[in-house]
Amino acid sequence: MNRETLKRIIFDQHQVIKDAVIIDRNIVLEKDINYVLVGLRRAGKTTLLYKRALELINEGVDWNQIIYINFDDERLLGFTANDFDDILLVAEELSNKKHYFYFDEIQNIDDWEKFAIRIVNQGYKVDITGSNAKMLSKEVEAKLGGRYISKEIMTYSFDEFLRANKANKEGYSVKEIGQINSLLNNYFVNGGFPESVSFKNKREYVSNVYQKVLYNDIIVHNNIRNENGVKLMIKKIAESVKQDLSFTKIQNIITGIGYKISKDIVIDYCGYCKDAFLLFTLENYCAYFLDKNSNPKYYFMDNGILNLFLDNKRSSLLENIVALHLYRTHKDCLYYFKGNKADIDFYLSELNTAIQVAYSIDEKDAYDREVNNLIAFAKANQSKSNLIIITYEEEKIIEIDGFLIKVIPLKKFLLS
Repeated sequence: MNRETLKRIIFDQHQVIKDAVIIDRNIVLEKDINYVLVGLRRAGKTTLLYKRALELINEGVDWNQIIYINFDDERLLGFTANDFDDILLVAEELSNKKHYFYFDEIQNIDDWEKFAIRIVNQGYKVDITGSNAKMLSKEVEAKLGGRYISKEIMTYSFDEFLRANKANKEGYSVKEIGQINSLLNNYFVNGGFPESVSFKNKREYVSNVYQKVLYNDIIVHNNIRNENGVKLMIKKIAESVKQDLSFTKIQNIITGIGYKISKDIVIDYCGYCKDAFLLFTLENYCAYFLDKNSNPKYYFMDNGILNLFLDNKRSSLLENIVALHLYRTHKDCLYYFKGNKADIDFYLSELNTAIQVAYSIDEKDAYDREVNNLIAFAKANQSKSNLIIITYEEEKIIEIDGFLIKVIPLKKFLLS
């Protein structure tokens, strides 16, 4: 690798960091820990590294000690694992003081793990980002040998979204409440990509992010030749949010409209979409252990991307945004619950909490459906359950047969 090119990349990146606008997030990174930050593209991983670098500068570290390399830079095309040593040589040329290394989208380079281990063993401070879920795998963590802590970074929570838009979530004036309600609809429809805050045409921005994830992280990364097949599958999954979907069912949906695709291909494509953090899945708590992965529910990692595929399906957007919030706060105990007695949208096993999602329960059919499922669940459960219905804006308490159901509006739920 040409070392002068590496220097230019580092100096250019210094200027980018200096110009960056940093919004505080609800993410804590310990000062002396080496991190592998993973998540959907444009979710904010890079900005967290910028913040780490700027904190060092504020403590008196010199810019030449900050070695920041973004492996999405087109000037690094052809870079291989054999070129990593050139980065160390350039660092020594820039400064003889302690170096701090930041490697963005390092998954683009095969065998990056070996260098990541070696550089930490040599005493350097290193932070890494990537847009592939395999970087969270037990295999990769085993290779890194406990030298790094892996952390998944998601797009803005609603609380962070309000902060980025300089809104007072504690506001009580009519103007402040109106602003928050407007921002809620914005977040609901366009999602929480940090950079989208400054874009007027947010849908166009989200579409550009989706295209980059689709082509770079799914199609090109996995050498997919059948582009139309994976595009169609993602569209059909988006249209089926709220439903549990087996691989066979996905295959049947696609073949039912005249497009041939095998079950094995569907399995591969679903895995690629999860690896790229485009989708995540929930298992059925009631299923037998071996069947838990056979009929998952699919959700999108940002409402803005899901909305690209939907035509005014606010009920699907509502369930997806609730799924995102629960995934963010209770990922390790989050399921859906589908058994003989009840069909529950979300179940938090450690909290024994059953959650239904309905855009509105004003109409009798919607009210009966959501309430009856929760009561059936509670009666079948031997211990006391927390019963909740999330709506877009309704709030009340329902008491039936000695059971208490809290109806919570989305805004209150997202800020709780």
